[in-house]
Amino acid sequence: MNLTSTIKLNIVSESIQQQIKNLAKKYAAEIISIRHQLHANPELSYQEFETSKFIQQQLTALNIPFEIKATTGVIGLLKGKNPEKRVVALRADMDALPITEENDIPYKSTNPGVMHACGHDVHTSCLLGAAKILSELKNEWEGTVKLIFQPGEEKNPGGASILIKEGVLENPAPKNIFGMHVHTTLEKGKLSFRSGMVMASADEIYITIKGKGGHAASPHLTADTILIASNLIVSLQQLISRNNSPFNPSVLSITSIHGGNTTNVIPSEVKLMGTFRAMNEEWRYKAHELIKTMATQMVESMGAEIDLKIDIGYPSVLNNEALTVAATKTAETFVGKENVEETELRMGAEDFAFYSHKIPGCFFRLGTANIAKGITAGVHTPKFNIDEDAIEIGMGMMALLGATNAE
Repeated sequence: MNLTSTIKLNIVSESIQQQIKNLAKKYAAEIISIRHQLHANPELSYQEFETSKFIQQQLTALNIPFEIKATTGVIGLLKGKNPEKRVVALRADMDALPITEENDIPYKSTNPGVMHACGHDVHTSCLLGAAKILSELKNEWEGTVKLIFQPGEEKNPGGASILIKEGVLENPAPKNIFGMHVHTTLEKGKLSFRSGMVMASADEIYITIKGKGGHAASPHLTADTILIASNLIVSLQQLISRNNSPFNPSVLSITSIHGGNTTNVIPSEVKLMGTFRAMNEEWRYKAHELIKTMATQMVESMGAEIDLKIDIGYPSVLNNEALTVAATKTAETFVGKENVEETELRMGAEDFAFYSHKIPGCFFRLGTANIAKGITAGVHTPKFNIDEDAIEIGMGMMALLGATNAE
């Protein structure tokens, strides 16, 4: 698959655009109600059993056939005129996070310690809204839309990777794929796009340093695992900053250190955890080898042993340039050029990346903030919420991309 091939989006007629706008407005309250249902009943990654059943019920009511993949994933197939002319995929994730919600809202999470704090309830609702719109207009657009309701975006190995292994990009094979994510620093009413590199890869680092422990007053009789860990943490930062171009975004953060439990004992074991992020896949894997080599040599030279594991996570999100340019122009016709912005580079990760490395993809952002109303909390926080007027735009934009013919 040539991911850099020229792609043309034939924007649908003004008449169909207006119909999509009208239907998005008509069904917005219904889809917001669906969002409330989902938000109140969040489920963790790979445990989205009730969420999956709910989506299946919604698609059944729309007479949209579907199949189940990756245990809880729901893959709908919506056909317009000339269904074999082209296939486009629209994707939404549906898992929640292990966070206790602090919002005082009628649809607050009813599952203790679990919350839709990343907007996946919004993504799922918007895709269901788009499905409703496209189903009603199926005699007005051409081709087939594959609706991907995906589990497990928040946790390795990523639901996208599992769905791909189970054939989600086959039978029929979509020519391109679109995904949408809430953007908590972008005002409601706006959309944002970015071509090329968009988000970073994400790999998890686990290190255990083992040495001879002993009395803190006699460090010369030990292999001081605390000191070794301290040196290693600093050296890892130097390793990244001095082997990578400053023009190639990359981050290594050690986020956890555990060892010892009293003041006068040097522990025999220290555990470190962290994350490594990169935008360039070649540098990503080169850095893995540098980390392993340097860490092993340093720890062993200081008289200890090391157990190091790098858990490979999501690759970087790569937006097909031609597809994204075309989608941006489509958005400008939908919400106005003044309401379409460029998404900033982000070192966060998203498993939409797996799709974007297989077929041309476009991952864009939906503005959900409302500063005047105080709706500004970020994702992955206990007070995350959105201005729900954004749902009308989100479902409408997804429907428009589904109806637009990509060549």
